Amino acid sequence: MNGTAASIALQDQEIPDIVAGLRAAFRTGATRPAAWRRRQLRGLRSLLTTHTQAIEEALYDDLRKGRTESHVTEIGGVLAEIDHALRHLDRWMKPRRAAVPMNLKPATARIHPEPLGVCLIIAPWNYPLTLTLNPLVGALAAGNAAVVKPSELAPATSALIASLLPRYVEAVAVVEGAVEETTLLLEQRFDHIFYTGNGTVGRIVAAAAARNLTPTTLELGGKSPVFIDETADMAVAARRLTWGKFTNAGQTCVAPDYVLATPAARDSLLSALPETIREMFGPNPRTSSDYGRIVNDRHFQRLTGLLAEGGDLIAGGVSDAQERYIAPTVLTDVPHGALVMTEEIFGPILPVLTVRDVHEAIDFINARDKPLSLYAFTRDKTARQALLDKTSSGGLVYNASMIHLGVPNLPFGGIGESGMGAYHGKTSFDTFSHLKSVLSKPTRPDTLRLIYAPHTSRSFAFIAKAVTRTHPVLGRKR
Repeated sequence: MNGTAASIALQDQEIPDIVAGLRAAFRTGATRPAAWRRRQLRGLRSLLTTHTQAIEEALYDDLRKGRTESHVTEIGGVLAEIDHALRHLDRWMKPRRAAVPMNLKPATARIHPEPLGVCLIIAPWNYPLTLTLNPLVGALAAGNAAVVKPSELAPATSALIASLLPRYVEAVAVVEGAVEETTLLLEQRFDHIFYTGNGTVGRIVAAAAARNLTPTTLELGGKSPVFIDETADMAVAARRLTWGKFTNAGQTCVAPDYVLATPAARDSLLSALPETIREMFGPNPRTSSDYGRIVNDRHFQRLTGLLAEGGDLIAGGVSDAQERYIAPTVLTDVPHGALVMTEEIFGPILPVLTVRDVHEAIDFINARDKPLSLYAFTRDKTARQALLDKTSSGGLVYNASMIHLGVPNLPFGGIGESGMGAYHGKTSFDTFSHLKSVLSKPTRPDTLRLIYAPHTSRSFAFIAKAVTRTHPVLGRKR
């Protein structure tokens, strides 16, 4: 591809010029062939495998992520997404046949996926690699050009992406910066905007997109609840809950936010959680190479403010402002009106509340915004069915937490306050594609002459009978 379509890191060029250059490159048609798409995906894969150590170091600098966590939740997830797209790209790109009603035959109908154009991907700081590159996998697989905006709150990872991405993929621009750059980006016309972050900024993105009627995917967050009853394997539930909550120091959009436990499960869970925290992070998590830190001082102060609101301390509660360290913390008997129960925690604080049964848990969940994820540790089939039938959430996971993100065939996304739209696997490809409807009808015989004017009562009766199945209103007597 010529230089106008190559990746660009924002330096001397202005943002409008970058977007215009990408649009000109897209219009050449260079991004459409399967060979180009495969080359970009393989280039992205090479970036990850060639610069693994540099990525690990950047993630450690930004969030003190350990090596294993970086591979499990960042590098490995993107590699899996790339490999899945490479395996299935030919099938995804292939036009799909659609049935044609009898009254319109002879004719053929097909659905042709085509790229949207130039897409904008705005990424967050908490998983600064995977939440930047995973959407990009879908955009490239679908044949688009893209502008990528990494988070300025993860400066080491942002700088690394800006440095490396232009060397491995084409038709992608990296724009670093903060509010000013994001605002200027949102003033441009894009063909799709993909935003991951909080609801406050999500509304700003949606309002900006509306000015150009730009479709958006909003991956937001919220309070993802956990239901646990006495039928759960408590040792396993405690381990999976501890891992899900305290990975990345709780700074995960799908982290378990709070627990609703039945009386028979509550004491067992509260007894098991401190032990599983010790098993995973040692007697002093501050010294564990597997336990991260809070991203910045503002979030640290917000989280310690939540801790100060009360509740009985079961584990943790220790903090250090200089390190931005907050120990894995478990609270119980927290007032329902406390901020820790009304705003997304996004940190290593886990409130455990008591509910009579699954029905009270469902009422509690339904009285709040629809969550991004809902987790249930129970072997009770009736309880599981009730949660499935009577709650609404982006995803529902039984007897685990967070691992549904690792299933590329499951669409990942929120509902209501937790987001709109979805991605991962083929859903990513579809998100960044326009599904064009194509109908082809021969000119002989001209079966459409029956609907041409002038019309008579006899022709109307014949037409009404012919199209009743697809248009019942035409078959009514007048």
